[in-house]
Amino acid sequence: MAEVERAFRTSKTDHLQVRPVYVRKEENTRGHVLVVMLAYLVARALRQAWAELDVTVGEGLEQLKTLCSTEIRANNGGTCLRIPEPRATSRALLKALDLHLPEALPHTDVPVVTREKLPEQRKKR
Repeated sequence: MAEVERAFRTSKTDHLQVRPVYVRKEENTRGHVLVVMLAYLVARALRQAWAELDVTVGEGLEQLKTLCSTEIRANNGGTCLRIPEPRATSRALLKALDLHLPEALPHTDVPVVTREKLPEQRKKR
């Protein structure tokens, strides 16, 4: 029971943030809590895997944000997304999770739609 209480407390604070959301239907509320609990399970798995690296979940995710892909175009018109070699810290985080990145991904022209309007330019630091 103590672990359930700790999980609920964590879900209200850390990155998960179960906060009052303005949903009116019971099924939407249940769906929201389900997603948050699944996120909690992922966060717990990350915390356990990265414990030996002395990295918090937040720090690890910040480091993994540096992963990217580069679009490669061939003369015949074909394209793919190549994933460059990750930094040493990212490699260690992925290795702790036993994850292996592919060298390349097939390119698809799928438009990404978000609810938020994305800025035209990135903010300068």
